[in-house]
Amino acid sequence: MAEWYLSAPERFAARPHRTLVGLSVPILGSLLAEPLTGMVDTAFVARLGAEPLAALGVGTMVLATVFWAFSFLGVATQTRVATLQGAGSRDGESGPAAARMCLIAVILALTAGVAAGLAGLPLAGPVVRAMGAEGEVAGLAETYFRLRLIGTPAMLATFATFGALRGAHDMRTPLWVAAGMNALNIALDPILIFGLGGIPAMGVAGAAVATSASQWFGAVWASVAALRRLGLPDGFDWRHARGLLAAGFDLFLRAASLNAFLILGTRQATLIGAGAGAVHQVVRSTWFFNALFMDSFAISGQSLVANLLGNGDIALARRAARVVCLWSAGAGAALGLAMLAAEPWMVAVFIPPVASTLFPLPWRIAAATQPISGVTFGTDGVHFGTADFTFLRNAVLAALLAGGAVAVWADPASPGALHAIWWGFTVWSGLRAVLGTLRVWPGIGRAPLAKGV
Repeated sequence: MAEWYLSAPERFAARPHRTLVGLSVPILGSLLAEPLTGMVDTAFVARLGAEPLAALGVGTMVLATVFWAFSFLGVATQTRVATLQGAGSRDGESGPAAARMCLIAVILALTAGVAAGLAGLPLAGPVVRAMGAEGEVAGLAETYFRLRLIGTPAMLATFATFGALRGAHDMRTPLWVAAGMNALNIALDPILIFGLGGIPAMGVAGAAVATSASQWFGAVWASVAALRRLGLPDGFDWRHARGLLAAGFDLFLRAASLNAFLILGTRQATLIGAGAGAVHQVVRSTWFFNALFMDSFAISGQSLVANLLGNGDIALARRAARVVCLWSAGAGAALGLAMLAAEPWMVAVFIPPVASTLFPLPWRIAAATQPISGVTFGTDGVHFGTADFTFLRNAVLAALLAGGAVAVWADPASPGALHAIWWGFTVWSGLRAVLGTLRVWPGIGRAPLAKGV
């Protein structure tokens, strides 16, 4: 029987595994688009020399931290829209509240983006120098940072509209928008960086202008798509913004705690020495890449769980939670095996000979913990779907303390110092997986999915 006319929750009830994978594949594509484009930007700017490339690294690191701090606009909007659509389906209505929520999220995003941009202009110099940039590198990084601030409102609005679209189970439109944004960025890069015809070469500033222009292009496209998907809002009420802001506080602290642990690990590896720092960078970069695969299942699960809870179908929401965690953990296991198989190739391609003896054990620890990370991402997606943001904040804070203590336990001069960092990663991820699982365990947990058992 054809199922194209069924909603995603209805398809999930009939074919849970097929539906989850079908939702997750486009999400993975949209998540992979940005880092791949970042590699292209790096390749173009690298042709300008070491100073522009270093400036690009400083600017993108600072901006990534800013954008991550505002990622709650997408997460909270996705959960709220999915819940409202589920409630509208139960009540036999089209759910116009979802359109209102999308509009509020976009207005909040644009407001926050303008405020962040205006605040960042006078702080550009001090910020890049605080990152260790000096001389020509500092000047180029400051210029890049200021020009990228032009795109901040657009980037935050894209977060919000992507959240709204995914909350409505439209996973393909964010993929096409992300691909279009990055294609435009790649097309503009050589023109603006090196010049073409009557267009003067702008160097690293051209890379910033190309990115900001593509972000505004994506924001307009995504906003129009969200309006078409959800319909025009029938009103506006700022009181509905309080829920997003309350969620934003918890999610902001969660993001800050995640950043703190990752920065701590990098700092400890750098203190050990250049070889350990190089090894840590390779292992950590691989860990981040793998996270995109597992996060795609978590984002799909977030929308499914929120919609089913809004519709009052707790039993099916529990089933969705189990399927999400199964696929995320399975993806982690597959990625861990792939890491073990790729170890000789990674050593040959990425690891300097002087650091080759430091690489195997941290790499194997990271590989062995990939299934645990899968459970962590899966349960995070479930708790995002239940809007259990305070729990997520507290779980990450606890993991920061526990994992951070292990990571800094060893003396940087000791032979096992780098191993301790990755055992700290294991504790950091494992504690979150345990807490996340217990939170939804029937008869034990306190989350909405564990109640009424």
